[in-house]
Amino acid sequence: MPDNLQTYAFEFKGGLISNLAPLQHGIQQPGTARILRNFEPSVEGGYKKILGYNKFDDNVVPGFNVCKVHGASQSGTTLIIGNVHFTPVVGDTLTITGVDGTYTVASGGVSYSSTTKRATLTLTTSLDSSPADQANVTFTSGSNEAIHGLAAWESTVIAVRNNNVYSSAGSGFTQINVSQYGVPRVNGGSQSGGTLNVDGLTSAPQVGDTFTIASVALVYTVTTKPTVNAAGESAIAISPDLNSSPSDDAVITFLTAAKVNAATNINRFSKYRIGTTEKIAGVDGTNYPFVYDGTTYTPLTGAPDDVLGASHTASYKNQLFFAKGDVLTFTAPYTDNDFDAGNGAGNISVGSNITGLIAFRDQLIIFSENKIDRLVGNTIADFVLQPVTRNIGCIDSDTIREVAGDVVFLGPDGIRSLSGSDKVGDFDLAVISKTIQKEVTDVINSNDSFMSVTIKNKSQYRLLGFNSNISDAAATGIIGTQLAGPEGTMFGWSEIRGFKAFVADSNYKAKTETIVFANTNGFVYNMDTTNTFDGTAIEATFASPFVPLSDPEFRKTIFKLHLYTEPSGSFDTTARLKFDLNEEGSVQPASIALSNTTSGVAGVYGRSTSTYGTAVYGGRLKKKFTAQTVGSGFNVSVLFSSTDSNPSYSLDAATLEYGTFDRR
Repeated sequence: MPDNLQTYAFEFKGGLISNLAPLQHGIQQPGTARILRNFEPSVEGGYKKILGYNKFDDNVVPGFNVCKVHGASQSGTTLIIGNVHFTPVVGDTLTITGVDGTYTVASGGVSYSSTTKRATLTLTTSLDSSPADQANVTFTSGSNEAIHGLAAWESTVIAVRNNNVYSSAGSGFTQINVSQYGVPRVNGGSQSGGTLNVDGLTSAPQVGDTFTIASVALVYTVTTKPTVNAAGESAIAISPDLNSSPSDDAVITFLTAAKVNAATNINRFSKYRIGTTEKIAGVDGTNYPFVYDGTTYTPLTGAPDDVLGASHTASYKNQLFFAKGDVLTFTAPYTDNDFDAGNGAGNISVGSNITGLIAFRDQLIIFSENKIDRLVGNTIADFVLQPVTRNIGCIDSDTIREVAGDVVFLGPDGIRSLSGSDKVGDFDLAVISKTIQKEVTDVINSNDSFMSVTIKNKSQYRLLGFNSNISDAAATGIIGTQLAGPEGTMFGWSEIRGFKAFVADSNYKAKTETIVFANTNGFVYNMDTTNTFDGTAIEATFASPFVPLSDPEFRKTIFKLHLYTEPSGSFDTTARLKFDLNEEGSVQPASIALSNTTSGVAGVYGRSTSTYGTAVYGGRLKKKFTAQTVGSGFNVSVLFSSTDSNPSYSLDAATLEYGTFDRR
């Protein structure tokens, strides 16, 4: 070993940078990264291997709602069903309550009416027995339809699939889009034909709603929007005609709230509170919005036309706002269903199609494709629409999130932030992804749609891409962590792989943060929870810039590597030196294994999985690793990689011991 041995120290910080020339990068910011994949810049320092995900619920979100047998005494291979809010397809399989076996829809065996919500199916095998009228028909397979809406709300997840809305607390999904119209009952005996007199209604049913009548066979569908008088009475046009005359005051049970097919639209949500009641509102760009309080699902069928088909919603100043086209419609204060102008409701035209809404500080930010406005004030009496910029807009609605005091979104030129400045009512607008413009462009070009989430306890923003033709493992995205820098806050960036998210959301409540996402396989996944991708090992890679260490024209020989880490359990990674920009013809040494995965490793309560009798509780995890190295060059990069199911760890710093030899 030479007498002129020197030490070079890396402090890992700053995140991924790809907009500098290699040598400039190594000289100016040696602690940043040229590759940072499935690591995240940590608010605690260093680069931390990301956590993975597992299933929020082991059950899939149902592809179809529960249908009903329409009429008794059916036999053979023909089955008529009601309460069908989708078109069955050949190959779908189903079960029938009270009938043995699983049945498959035969080729050419579907006749469906979207008006009556009924289907006549031809099955590949005959019914084992005649099913009872109104027996449940449950489709067990056949839908690969994506989950088109997802919200983490309170202690549950709200998911939308095939136009139906479901809720889960983690142990099975329950359909919630069952309309509540008061306590409807038959109003008068001796009724027949295609009209049913009803009382006890608190609002008007929708066309396409389905229901049953106590002691009357068949499933009935509302065919014309009825008018309900002040006493809650209505004459409802139905299909089919009444099978028999119902008794006066017979109970009417509504089954599924009708939704016009919006399966290609993203469903978006707003979480809010009225009084002491937590609520969530949902829009899908086609139907009336709905509100849900954990018990009752209510479509806002009394809303004006400017609300029907709203694509965005937000809660601001104790009012619900709905965006459709260039019109922003809002409810009366402290209500979510009062659109009476006399009570303070109203609408505003912003002059261009709205692409996103977010309540930020004391204003409502309104995004369009090429401009941003803000609404200030408290009620219709003093609401004022003010411009923020006329040159920049948001190209994807689902990338707008608030991150630790900034609003972050995807603009036409990269990821931007909208930050409140020191001046009252003023904003700072900046492209915050310039240092990784290549990676952002690659994500944009390789995906069809985008979704985003925030992780509050990490001050982190995640932009997730979706492409149905790309595998889960190859799905791409960007992580941005807000960090304290020498000139104020900054974002440290990295790449993320393996999160194929068509929809995603997060929620922070009672010191617990829930981050969820879903795609086309029917499952909802809980993000940032485990050490694997639902059982698959996580592949993570970090490479430093190519650093000249001293004079870039002198050859250096590296003799020793010291790595400083912050593990939370078993640690197993490989280190490799890459010389001279990894150019063709340069000699690259073999990789070096670094590990604390040995018998007697320390057990950390609540942070790692340990084996009784093997783990040493109270023992210390090995944090510093030293390895002898070989190889020489004019500049060097240190590359670390791992593919395992070990607990997360942080790479904090490294030093290289080297000697300087001949000039180039």
